[in-house]
Amino acid sequence: MKKLLTSPSKMALSAHEMVIYQNVLKHITPLSLNLLAIKVTNRPEDFNGWCKELVDACTNRINFDLLEPAQLKPLKKLNDILANGISVSQLRMATISPWSFYVQFLKEQSQVHAFEERQRLLQYIAQLKEQALAEMSLEDRLTIAGKHTNAHDTMVYTFDVQWFGSTKGAKAFHQVLVDCPAQLDKALAHIPLSGEITLTEYQAFVSDFKAAFAMIDESATLAPATRLLAMRRPDQFVCLSSSNIAHYSQGLELNLSGNSDFVGYWTWLVQAVGQAHWWRSSEPECQEELFYWQHRAIMLDLLLYADQQTAKKSNYLRLLNKPAKSTSTGTKRVKRTKETAEELVDRALNDESIEDFIRAQRDSIISQVQAGKPIAEVIGLIRKIFG
Repeated sequence: MKKLLTSPSKMALSAHEMVIYQNVLKHITPLSLNLLAIKVTNRPEDFNGWCKELVDACTNRINFDLLEPAQLKPLKKLNDILANGISVSQLRMATISPWSFYVQFLKEQSQVHAFEERQRLLQYIAQLKEQALAEMSLEDRLTIAGKHTNAHDTMVYTFDVQWFGSTKGAKAFHQVLVDCPAQLDKALAHIPLSGEITLTEYQAFVSDFKAAFAMIDESATLAPATRLLAMRRPDQFVCLSSSNIAHYSQGLELNLSGNSDFVGYWTWLVQAVGQAHWWRSSEPECQEELFYWQHRAIMLDLLLYADQQTAKKSNYLRLLNKPAKSTSTGTKRVKRTKETAEELVDRALNDESIEDFIRAQRDSIISQVQAGKPIAEVIGLIRKIFG
């Protein structure tokens, strides 16, 4: 173990990898005796392999019975730092990888990253691209937006909609989806569904995207915009989120001046992603690789650290395996007339227990009830999103 711990000092580390290594050493100190008791036979000569070997030792081979309660926190921190190290080194490796190496790595990561589930998500969204957000059900809008709810029926949505980048904390964005979907449609219309995307087209998208937020007196942020862009053109755009932006910043030198730096995002796409060998490769003849190539930019997410538990954390699996509530009678959804829907909604909204932010969604609730959904379900969904 001692040789393993000191081996990165002989590696050619990047500046970010060196910082990660120094942080690892700092958190190893209170765990040194426990780690030295672990037998190590594999001593990788590259930083990525080193991080993987050490995180495996800290997760699967350390004797937890001998750990003091005070050691659990530095152990958790150590594992987090090593996971970040794996992400950073794998992203750094991608900058010089040819297509064959890139796609092979994606295939190797497919199981831990729940690739089949992600593939079903992307295939579902591909069927929605010709449809306007304003014409979609709220569940479909949230699927594109990256916000999973209990209303996502597992018979229809056979995937976690939050793969690649969740927006579950972006309440202003979700409000725009409900109140101003047509303005988001206007923004997305600037991004062609195939071919090259120009800076002018991107700038037009940004302008109309910001205008959508201005309609509800909010400021637009970058992460939700990248989610929409990546879902529309997964071959061109990378989805940023609070959980992955630090990894991209270190691994691919993403330098943003804030969460509204739309210029910095475009510059990064052009310079770091657009210049990568794997991204500039021509369309493969191999049909097995075609899906990867058509989604090659968004697939960068599969280079981030994942373990055997990652795929099991799927919101789809959580809902699928949720015990069914016993009920003696079923609920039949009935298509209602516009007048009846308005009366039902107004009656429900007159209840003193209904929050003002739900009353503000009256028109959206009416449209959902007209589509045959129970009013209680619609109100419950909006409460989960904005509450």
